[in-house]
Amino acid sequence: MEQEVFVPVPAERLRAALADPALVARAVPGLQQDVGTEPVAGRLKVRVGGHTITYRGAVRVSPREDGAYAVEGDATEVRGSGVVKPLLTLWLREAEAGTTLRFEGTASADGRIAELPPEAVEATVTRLLNRFATNLATEATEATEAVDVDAVDVDEVDDVDDVDEPPTPGTVFEAEVSPAGLEDLAGPGEPPAEAAHARRTMIGRSAEEVDHAPPRGRYAPVPAPQTVVPNSTLRWAAPAAALVVASAIVVGRALRRRG
Repeated sequence: MEQEVFVPVPAERLRAALADPALVARAVPGLQQDVGTEPVAGRLKVRVGGHTITYRGAVRVSPREDGAYAVEGDATEVRGSGVVKPLLTLWLREAEAGTTLRFEGTASADGRIAELPPEAVEATVTRLLNRFATNLATEATEATEAVDVDAVDVDEVDDVDDVDEPPTPGTVFEAEVSPAGLEDLAGPGEPPAEAAHARRTMIGRSAEEVDHAPPRGRYAPVPAPQTVVPNSTLRWAAPAAALVVASAIVVGRALRRRG
């Protein structure tokens, strides 16, 4: 059996992926890995013509001294006693804008798959090898991009570390102040005239009076403006008018009596 597949990925990336069993396991199409087993092991459903056969087994990929890779596997039917044992050699040949993967080898099989038409079995094997090569190229590209992203992140961190830090400004307590500056902050030695007058006014008065005495000078509180009630005039005019009316009535009665 011979099969060639071209992928637009450099050969060194594919070699790095073949050296990682986890990437090889993800490249096997339809492989369901078993928990607690070696990376390239599990269940694999194979569709041959109109039949589906499920195998459980493992695949081992190991480099050879001539630069090729040995691909060995063994699988047993989940529902049956049939066994399949592939023995392949994988070559990587650099090509323009990519790499050609060449599979060569044989496989021994018995059980249900041996009862199916040979052309259907060959078409299934060809399809599996093509998908494996494509998946391997994808895994190799994604792994390389992840490494490149990590490298960029590290470079950015290094660049940040290289930035010169600005000098730390001194605090207020570290600044030097001249004696003249302290004098300006403290104010003049003699109190203002108004303050001296207020102090002299307070001398001789009791502490209670001083505490409750209102401040004088420009610091004295401004008295609230008096509110003028417009109806205050009417409030005094009403009784006066009543008095005038009462007097007029009394005078009128006195005149009538005389008459």
